[in-house]
Amino acid sequence: MADEQLEADAREQRPDRSRVRALAAAARRRRAELDLRQAEVADLAGCSARFLHTLEHGKPSLRLDKVLDVLEVLGLGLAVVPGRGRIEPSTGDGARGGEPREGADGAREGASP
Repeated sequence: MADEQLEADAREQRPDRSRVRALAAAARRRRAELDLRQAEVADLAGCSARFLHTLEHGKPSLRLDKVLDVLEVLGLGLAVVPGRGRIEPSTGDGARGGEPREGADGAREGASP
């Protein structure tokens, strides 16, 4: 039971894993729809078949330029859309989350003297 909780906690701390898996599955599915082998897609994208294999199996750290090349060959794109974010929005005065910030003279604005 403790091992299951540790695994659940680890998954919670890595929300990007599901996005990586989704990208991998989309690339794999599209390649299958196009009836192309990994070597064919790799050749068209200018990368190695090993890179494509790694992408399709969800490695979380890959060169973005190569990923984009593969997606282009597959007729897919990558979009940047608003998400949950991990940083609190600005309070309007440039400070984040009500934290004092340093002014031009080096003094901390919003800090008590």
